[in-house]
Amino acid sequence: MTLQDQRVVLLGGTSGIGLATARLATAHGATVIVASSNPESVRRALGVLPASASGTVCDLTDPAAVGAFFDRLDPFDHLVYTAGEALSLLEIRSLDLARARQAFELRYFGALNAVHAATPKIRRSVVLTSGTAADRPGAGWSVAASICGATDALVRALAVELAPLRVNAVKPGVVRTPLWPDDFDYTATAESLPVGRIGEPEDIAEAYVFLMNQTYATGSIVTVGGGNVLV
Repeated sequence: MTLQDQRVVLLGGTSGIGLATARLATAHGATVIVASSNPESVRRALGVLPASASGTVCDLTDPAAVGAFFDRLDPFDHLVYTAGEALSLLEIRSLDLARARQAFELRYFGALNAVHAATPKIRRSVVLTSGTAADRPGAGWSVAASICGATDALVRALAVELAPLRVNAVKPGVVRTPLWPDDFDYTATAESLPVGRIGEPEDIAEAYVFLMNQTYATGSIVTVGGGNVLV
């Protein structure tokens, strides 16, 4: 399978899983366009991506900015949405509803609006990002699990509404990225997983590229979590 001569737009494609996906897509022959709200993150990403890549600064929570971004683009093959902010627990007993709503802004409503704005330009597929919190939440994960569950439902609904455009999602488990807290115990988590190690961004990138290439998959949510939903 190959992405040769295809154009991929990655929102959030400047660090972590998104950047790993951008790098792998270019290795498969794609031309990538990455976007992030952080100018320094865009600059760093373009420093490690091939010269054919391009990047832009865009506030993905601003519908007008996202609409203007896609208006400037020529038609492209795949939209990949990996944008997210640092993970934090929100316990019900001390819930700040404003923070809970804010958590949905980038991860869920940002993705929903991106698909809305981009659909007229997309030729082949959309790949969104969910998470295994929807299937195996812990204490304090009610908001995060809700976002992931909403994304799962969105993928299935969009796959029907936008057909024959394909819409899928990747559902990562614990992955070594800057979005996890500095004091997160990767060692203990690795020991609890059937695969015996923590995921790396490159592991997850393989799933995004697979879904871009897999022309018979739509409404699919691919879990890549080292078996964390089993234990």
